[in-house]
Amino acid sequence: MPAKPPTTDVHAHALVPGVESLVAGRAGLKREQRETARRLGAESLAVTERVLAATKERLTDLGTRLAAMDAASVDVQLVSPSPTQYYYWAAPGLAREIWTATHEGIAALCQAAPRRLAGLGTVPLQHPQLAAAALEHAVLECGLQGIEISSWAPAPDGRIVDLSDPGLDGLWARAEELDAVVFLHPMGCTVDGRLDRWYLENVVGQPLEHTIALSHLIFSGVLDRHPRLRLLASHGGGYLPTYLGRSDHAWRERPEARGCLLPPSAYMRRIAVDALVYSPDALRGLVDVFGAERVLIGSDYPFDMGVTDPVSRLDAAGLADRDRELIAGGNAARWGLLP
Repeated sequence: MPAKPPTTDVHAHALVPGVESLVAGRAGLKREQRETARRLGAESLAVTERVLAATKERLTDLGTRLAAMDAASVDVQLVSPSPTQYYYWAAPGLAREIWTATHEGIAALCQAAPRRLAGLGTVPLQHPQLAAAALEHAVLECGLQGIEISSWAPAPDGRIVDLSDPGLDGLWARAEELDAVVFLHPMGCTVDGRLDRWYLENVVGQPLEHTIALSHLIFSGVLDRHPRLRLLASHGGGYLPTYLGRSDHAWRERPEARGCLLPPSAYMRRIAVDALVYSPDALRGLVDVFGAERVLIGSDYPFDMGVTDPVSRLDAAGLADRDRELIAGGNAARWGLLP
């Protein structure tokens, strides 16, 4: 009887200290910090600063990470950079230094626990012309399984680079060629002013950003042009899976919504999502929309909006044995996300 694949958490973060030294004191970092403070609001900013200070050891110390994995019954983590280290404000030269340090740091962490950790890199979305080169460095030079991206980036000319931007087609094409995973994890919300209380910038903003980003990829035809793109969305894909009927209705009724070949709901079986949706009912809903073959365990280690018991939450959903085994590790093994 074949052994079960290792239980794999595909949504776990690490902080690369070398990246922090690259950006320290930079004007772009100071602007980003002011913008983050504005978006969060004073109360949430103060709490967030305390959380980040408390999680630093868990983000950087290997022993602490492995102990947390053991306590959660997780065999393997797919480690992605902390989204706080995207630094999409960086000019091209600094951006190259950032992705090089990030990839080398994540690779070194994985090499220190080669049977427990696999890794993802980063790309400068603000410079679409450089994104494919960063992906190649991550996969071909550092042995990582793919990249993590946000839902948007601020371009140097002040506009927003959405994931539908034609300049990113080279990135999607190269990701297909390399069979690399693209892990969508928003950082920061473009809905300003109304989310600066009660931590709504994260509570509402993150799933909203998922919904916007995935809609851009679908409606623009990116997934038609790149059918082999291995897209993995964190946080269960945000709000999109719960209101697909409206997207399909717009596709049928509005000519300008016909940028994709099929109704938007048809693309759910081309997207994978993590299971970080907090309740058994919501997890069962993900399986209904995406299929068990497209759902994987995610914890958001070690942040407070994550969970410390992803396996127990999977068990609480009461899924069929086959579905449970696919989500726990079978899908990660099939996608090549193991060390």
